[in-house]
Amino acid sequence: VRLNVGGTYFLTTRQTLCRDPKSFLYRLCQADPDLDSDKDETGAYLIDRDPTYFGPVLNYLRHGKLVINKDLAEEGVLEEAEFYNITSLIKLVKDKIRERDSKTSQVPLKHVYRVLQCQEEELTQMVSTMSDGWKFEQLVSIGSSYNYGSEDQAEFLCVVSKELHNSPHGPASEPSEKAKILQERGSRM
Repeated sequence: VRLNVGGTYFLTTRQTLCRDPKSFLYRLCQADPDLDSDKDETGAYLIDRDPTYFGPVLNYLRHGKLVINKDLAEEGVLEEAEFYNITSLIKLVKDKIRERDSKTSQVPLKHVYRVLQCQEEELTQMVSTMSDGWKFEQLVSIGSSYNYGSEDQAEFLCVVSKELHNSPHGPASEPSEKAKILQERGSRM
């Protein structure tokens, strides 16, 4: 059986397409008169759907296992499974989405904070040149430190943060010796 799904051709057997008797693809193979499906110029059934997400659906019908490439969204495969009405695949994909969502909600988000000291004229440059992922949190004025000509120059503490992505199964990273010393000094203040 030839299928033209969104301009991409798939070749499979009638037996594969007929695995789920309640599905659209089963009805397509039975030449169901209620299901008027067009054929293209090559005689392939024309299905106006995304071919990217049809691959996992067809593979599921072929071998009964759900295999989704990591660059595909489970929600896209679910959409196709619902369109083709393949109930066992719908249940599998929903379970996979639930499992994925429960894993991500169990990993606590951690943040790294930095406190940077700067003078007034350095402030704009410092904030505009922060590396990717660092986010401005707070600016604290710590008064003026010295006179420059006839003007007081104000000093600031700039607090920035970054999300720390760590896997729930990965090793917990130990703070460096320098970090331990700084933590110890900070706790004495």
